[in-house]
Amino acid sequence: MEIYIALRYSYLVAKEITTAEYQALAELRCLIRKFVREGDAVAQTAGLEPQQYLLLLAVRGLPEGEEATIRVLADRLALKHHSAVELIDRLEAHGYVRRSRNRDDRRRVLISLLPRGEKLLEQVARHRISELRASGTSLVKAISALLENGRSSRGEKQAGNFSKRVTGTKRE
Repeated sequence: MEIYIALRYSYLVAKEITTAEYQALAELRCLIRKFVREGDAVAQTAGLEPQQYLLLLAVRGLPEGEEATIRVLADRLALKHHSAVELIDRLEAHGYVRRSRNRDDRRRVLISLLPRGEKLLEQVARHRISELRASGTSLVKAISALLENGRSSRGEKQAGNFSKRVTGTKRE
């Protein structure tokens, strides 16, 4: 019987980080920071604070079947619960979101977008998507360079070669 053994994570990590890997990581970090900074500026131009835009995006972009509770939104934005509540308070005061109670569990507060919030979100998101389509290849190249440099530094012949074949005895 042939047995396939998955290689351990430590095998995939190079013993020493190469100069090319440092360069690729630095480039990726630079591009991500630029993308975030530009996104913040676009949100502010639309009249939203960056965190407000991110919360609106989190509400609209939740995976199907997941409810926009304060806890879920706080987790997705890496915020403490009380910070998410304050952010939602500000968005609600501007008429961007609405709170409602879950029908089955009245303790659960659900957040939904109002038309005004949806309109602002779409305005900012449309710009961000256009920007990614125009210059996102730089991000992809930086990630690819980091991944490829890591593979080649360990002498892997094929990308994605994450298993090792071990031959054992065959049972018939």
